[in-house]
Amino acid sequence: MIETIRKEIKKVIVGQDELINSLLIGLFSDGHIFVEGVPGLAKTTAINSMSKSLGFDFKRVQFTPDLLPSDITGSEILDLKNNTFKTKHGPIFTNLLLADEINRAGAKVQSALLEAMAEKQVTIGEETHKLPYPFMVLATANPVEQEGTYELPEASLDRFMLKVTVGYNTLDEEFEIVQRVAKKGFETISQVLNQEQFENIKNEIKDIHIDDELSRYMLNIIFATRNPKEYGLEEIEKYLDFGASPRASIDLYKAAKAHAYLEGKDYVSPANIASVAFLVLRHRLILNYQAIADELTSDDIIQKIIEKLPKP
Repeated sequence: MIETIRKEIKKVIVGQDELINSLLIGLFSDGHIFVEGVPGLAKTTAINSMSKSLGFDFKRVQFTPDLLPSDITGSEILDLKNNTFKTKHGPIFTNLLLADEINRAGAKVQSALLEAMAEKQVTIGEETHKLPYPFMVLATANPVEQEGTYELPEASLDRFMLKVTVGYNTLDEEFEIVQRVAKKGFETISQVLNQEQFENIKNEIKDIHIDDELSRYMLNIIFATRNPKEYGLEEIEKYLDFGASPRASIDLYKAAKAHAYLEGKDYVSPANIASVAFLVLRHRLILNYQAIADELTSDDIIQKIIEKLPKP
């Protein structure tokens, strides 16, 4: 079934395997995805394609500095005829929401979205409304333009299960994209999954086996970001202000199981953990100015931790 979904998405997406896998991991694990990449890399097309293949609703919101929280959540409107208030739902009432360039909106709008992500509900006036199930946010940020942007605080980024860094396609992949657009256009995506099958996949992922030793290995990775010296990683201690949160432990556990399922396995291996560790941790490590001066990134720190810690 997973290959069938991938096949449908790849009717319009060339390459970008990590983005596609991350979307599937987030959706089947009740997580949200933060994507960083320059414009034109098919971020919108990817999530729209996935929504069509799974039969879910999809909406896109372009974040701008003048956006208001009610523009996303909805508001109460006075019905003059009946002299009563009616609730008008905003675009957040969907299954898959693309929050495009989330760092262009102010703190109030960001907090309204993040609250909905955490609580899976929205309060409009005096009434609380449950969001549709499932509900996943794909938020994007453009790393090129920084004028007029409001970067998400680290505590807010922690709400996202995974962070995906999307790069350009290879020359061969871009050649195929151009050929598809110029000659025949993209194929129509068909729905290949219903609600019952979706729930079955989620339950099968929950049943994926993780050995206790691997669970401790995952926690060692998390704790090594907090106390590097205790794990023989003195060389990275000077670069870290804060390590990963307890939420990262939960997300790493869930993501590793989902990644194993996407590979067709019924158990988690150290390779699955290493594959998702970067996605789960790169936005949660707070590096200091020394790391910037030495041109080190979060991925460099995670790589050193994985290389140092003994695998079960």
